[in-house]
Amino acid sequence: MLLRNVELVDTEAYVRMRCDPAMMADLGGPLPREGMEDKVRRDVLRAAADLDWIKMIIPDPAAPEVVAGTVTVWSHGAEDGPMSQIGWMVLPEHQGRGLAKRAVRTVLEQARDAGRWGLVHAFPATDNGASNGICRSLGFRFVDAREVAFADRVLRANHWVVDPRTTRT
Repeated sequence: MLLRNVELVDTEAYVRMRCDPAMMADLGGPLPREGMEDKVRRDVLRAAADLDWIKMIIPDPAAPEVVAGTVTVWSHGAEDGPMSQIGWMVLPEHQGRGLAKRAVRTVLEQARDAGRWGLVHAFPATDNGASNGICRSLGFRFVDAREVAFADRVLRANHWVVDPRTTRT
């Protein structure tokens, strides 16, 4: 597996992940197709400036054109101040092979090695057994279930937190 920064050529992968009803079932339903090119452009700029870590999951480095999904770490304002958050998505044909778990583990190890991001929070949907299982297996600590905003929607999610500096994934 290889992780690389998002590139402009990743628009189709974004569309497949974010505009598909099945992929977005736990996130309030599909996002509109219009605007995905702009979203990718903004993400490419943020990744290139090292503001966010927006990584595409490449299952086989020998086939770098095949994208399995994405794992992202970003910082945003929260009630208690800035918060670092991680999220991931893997396309259906690549699910069930451990790619998401490996990608999340790799990014958390990179965060530890870089001394960046501090505590990292994850908010998988309460019904998303696979993502909650990744959190559990990688040493995240369950905080609570709560409502969170995503793409102008309010979702029920489990709040998990991990300190990559002290937790071995």
